Amino acid sequence: MSRTSSRATDGGPAAARRPIIVICPHFQPDTAPTGTVMTRIVDELVTLGHAVHVVTALPWYRRHAIEPEWTGSWVRVENTPWGSITRVHPFPGDDKTNLIRRAAGFLAYSMLAGVQGLRVGGWFRKADAVIAMSPPLTLGLTGWIVAKMRRSSLVFNIQDVFPDAAVDTGAISNPFVISAARWLERISYRAADAVTVLSDDLRDNVAAKMAPARRERVHVIPNFVDTAAIAPADRATSYRAELGLGSGPVVLYAGNVGFSQSLELVLAAASALPEVTFLINGDGAARSTLESAAIGFENVHFAGYIEAHRLGELLATGDIHVVPLKAGLGRVSVPSKTYSILAAARPVVAAIDEATAVPRILEAAGAGISVPPDDAGAFVAALRVLLADPERCAQMGANGRRWVETHASPAAVGLAYDRLLGQL
Repeated sequence: MSRTSSRATDGGPAAARRPIIVICPHFQPDTAPTGTVMTRIVDELVTLGHAVHVVTALPWYRRHAIEPEWTGSWVRVENTPWGSITRVHPFPGDDKTNLIRRAAGFLAYSMLAGVQGLRVGGWFRKADAVIAMSPPLTLGLTGWIVAKMRRSSLVFNIQDVFPDAAVDTGAISNPFVISAARWLERISYRAADAVTVLSDDLRDNVAAKMAPARRERVHVIPNFVDTAAIAPADRATSYRAELGLGSGPVVLYAGNVGFSQSLELVLAAASALPEVTFLINGDGAARSTLESAAIGFENVHFAGYIEAHRLGELLATGDIHVVPLKAGLGRVSVPSKTYSILAAARPVVAAIDEATAVPRILEAAGAGISVPPDDAGAFVAALRVLLADPERCAQMGANGRRWVETHASPAAVGLAYDRLLGQL
């Protein structure tokens, strides 16, 4: 249950205002990072007096299948003191290489979510605004239809620029599919009254695809981290004991194990540093391939997604965290896990394009080392530097914690969305 579910309005400001409709692919208790982000944005909007109706998917992210306790119905509606949460079938598939199957699933989910977006709070009644999140890109068109039918503004929230990342990694190579995705991307940007992105790099990318007169519609509102839920903790966690990681240094990657992440760098580091334990914690399309490549590595461990309430414990388990992203992707994707790592007061080694969001944050905060993407030598060298200097690691961790407390609070992000909605 999200934190927002227990917040009552008692007929106050939220009850008197037209609602905001939020259409997103994940929402608590789903475990996807974007679900955590949108749940907290909704929470902050409710705090500021908005009524909100959320349309999202039944929880499915962890297993790429609907969680057993949520099966049995294509649509589930939960009324809350501040609005409602409607969860619909996501039509999931665990084969990410089957593009036709995935596209059909996204389309079916987006259509079903669109119908519910017209229904919530009263069929076709006017709303203050519609906020739609991408990916999937299809929700941009869904959000536009719902906004038009409900006579409201559309805010299109971009977490990753699609299809750029998929094209750059080779996940999509069919020219027809690429052309169709780029057409849908342009149409979605054109239809939105405002487009929100996570960094200046993403703003430049999106704005370049829009007519000059419309580029002012692109706004940078970064994601955030809950510094109350994620706080510095002792490295000797129970999770470390559960996995049998020992008391030595642990280098941790936590997040999606996909083809966008250069996790081959972790195996290269494990080979060069056999005395160090490496933990890859997460699931994704590339995990089976990576596990096969790691056969024979006694110092490499894999673990699946951990329950949301144990995230702080997971982050504390790592002495050094790594954030690798393949070359060219730093300007189309911002690994939001970086904020959580800094909140946990752990240093970061990032292998990401120079002068993009994460390297800038680490430099400004003094919270880690950035190296070029896909450069195993530089990656290993940076790890050696930090592993040899625990005091420097501790200082970087403290610096990072201080930075997120002042730059990435949920309240600041909530106010930014509230101001944007007021302008619209």
